[in-house]
Amino acid sequence: MKESIVKQKNLLNLALTISLPLACATAQAAAMTVDSLDGPVTRNEIQSFVDFAQGLQPGASNVDNEWAQGRSGENLKAMALVYDIAPSQPLLDKMVSFCDALLSERNDILPAPAGQRVIWTGRIDPVWPNKPDVSPIQTGGEQGDPVGHLGSCARQILKTTAVYNQKVAGGDPFHFGATYLQRAKTYLSQADKTVDQHILKSLIKLTDGNRMYFAANAPYKAGLPVPWNQQMMFGYGFLNLAQAHELLKDDPARVKRYDQILQANLDWFLQSGLTRYTDKAGHPAYDWGYTMPDTSGEDNSHGSLDTAGLYRLYQSGRYGLKAAQLAPIANTVLDVMRLGDRHYAGRLNGTTGAGNSKDTNYLRSGYLFTALFQPSAYYTMMSDAGIQDGSNVSRIDAFSRFLAVKAARAAGGKQK
Repeated sequence: MKESIVKQKNLLNLALTISLPLACATAQAAAMTVDSLDGPVTRNEIQSFVDFAQGLQPGASNVDNEWAQGRSGENLKAMALVYDIAPSQPLLDKMVSFCDALLSERNDILPAPAGQRVIWTGRIDPVWPNKPDVSPIQTGGEQGDPVGHLGSCARQILKTTAVYNQKVAGGDPFHFGATYLQRAKTYLSQADKTVDQHILKSLIKLTDGNRMYFAANAPYKAGLPVPWNQQMMFGYGFLNLAQAHELLKDDPARVKRYDQILQANLDWFLQSGLTRYTDKAGHPAYDWGYTMPDTSGEDNSHGSLDTAGLYRLYQSGRYGLKAAQLAPIANTVLDVMRLGDRHYAGRLNGTTGAGNSKDTNYLRSGYLFTALFQPSAYYTMMSDAGIQDGSNVSRIDAFSRFLAVKAARAAGGKQK
C-alpha cells in the first residue's frame, strides 16, 4: 500500500483545506465526534481529532512505560494514524513537538541526575528507562516503541515534501534541526543509534534465521524467545525505520535488514505461534500464547497489542500478510471472547482470570482493525468500543482506529 510522494503532497494540500480554520486551542477539546459509522471520514471528524490533539502534552519521562503503552505513546500512534488519512500541518507540528520531547528525554541525552545513568549493560545506553530507580536499570521490549515513534515522525515528514525546507513551527529548542527535513534526519539517525547501540547490540539476539530472542544476560527472559507483544514493539520500530529510510533513499542495506527481521518473526508467528481451530459458530479462529513455545491462552490486553502490530505489518504491504490470515482474529473476538454487549473474556480462548486476563466491559481498540476483514463485525465492534453514530469519544486510541477503518471501508475495502 505504498503511496507516491506526489500523492502524499496532494493529500497534504487537501487536508490543509479540510482543517481550516483550525481552532488554536490551548486546552484539550472535550471529545472527538463521530458523525456516522458509514461513508467517508468527514471534515468534522478530522477537525474534532485535530482540535483534541492540540491540547495533548508529552510526558516528562518513560516511567511506567509512558512512551510505550502509556498515554504519550498511544497519543503519538493515534496522531500518526490520522495523519495518514488526512495530513495537516497542525497535526504534523504536534507530532514533532512530541518527538522532540521524547528524544530529549533519552538517557544518554538527558543531563544527570535524571539521565546519564549506567544501565544493566554497564554503559550509559541510548534508552528510555521505565523504572529508572531500580538497580540495575533494566530494559525490554518497551524500547521498541520510542524508536518506532521517532521513525514514524521521520516517515511522516519525509512523505510530505512540501515542508522539507520550511523551518519547524515550534522552533528548535533542542537543536535537533531547524527545518522539517533536518528534524526528520535527526529522528531517524537517533532511532538507528538506539537500535545499533542497545537493541541489537545487547538486548536481543537474532538466531534461527533472524528470530528474536532476548540475549543470554538480558534482565528479562534471558536467552528465551521475545514475547509476541514485545516483538510487536520492536517491529513497530523496525517497520517505521525501514519505511523512512526507503523514502530518504539513504541506506538500502539497513532497510533490507529491518525487513528481514520483520519477515522472519511474522513467519514464526504464523507458522508456529498460532493454534487454528473452528469456533462454535463454525468460523475459523485463532488462539496463541504470550511467548513461544506456548500457543494458547494469551490475555485480552496483550492480544490487542499483538493484533495492532499485525495490522501495521499488513497495512504496510511489505510482508505478504493477507486479509484472509487476519480475518480469524475477528471471528475469535466475536464468537469466542465476546460474552455479551460490551462484555469480553479476559483471554483469547474465552476464559477469564485476573490482571491482564480479567474480563472487560469494552472492546480493546487493537481488535477494531480486524473489522476490515470481517465486515459483519464492524458495527458490533465499534459499538463495543464506544463508537456510535453521533457519539462523542474521549479514547484517542479507539477514535483514531475507528477513523482508519472507516477510511479504508470508504475507499472500497482495499483488503487483499
